[in-house]
Amino acid sequence: MATPLVRIPIENVSEGLCVPASPGPLIDRDEVELLTARLKAMADQTRLQILHLIDRSPTGELCVCDLTESLDVAQPTVSRHLKILANAGLLRREQRGTWAWFSIRRDVLQDLGQRAFPRVADSASTCP
Repeated sequence: MATPLVRIPIENVSEGLCVPASPGPLIDRDEVELLTARLKAMADQTRLQILHLIDRSPTGELCVCDLTESLDVAQPTVSRHLKILANAGLLRREQRGTWAWFSIRRDVLQDLGQRAFPRVADSASTCP
């Protein structure tokens, strides 16, 4: 349920305090498309759960069969979500016999964070 606007406090700021400033250059168009594709791939409840399960796996990888059982979702559905994540470059796929195993491409996730939010990434590297 939405919060009524009347309950939201409004800060009284005079017009004299606001000074327009350039926030800097925009992200390159090709880079924005890549970042958007990766963020969209993660912006799904099942796919986010998949990434979380793989990340929390003791070996850092999971088989499709493990994910199917954990998510209580049909194997073709899990495979479709894995394909989206792999096509976005977020997962590494390794075929072992009849089963595919997936691991997170941590370098790609770190790069995503650094490119999309450079100030956050810079402040995280300077924290003790």
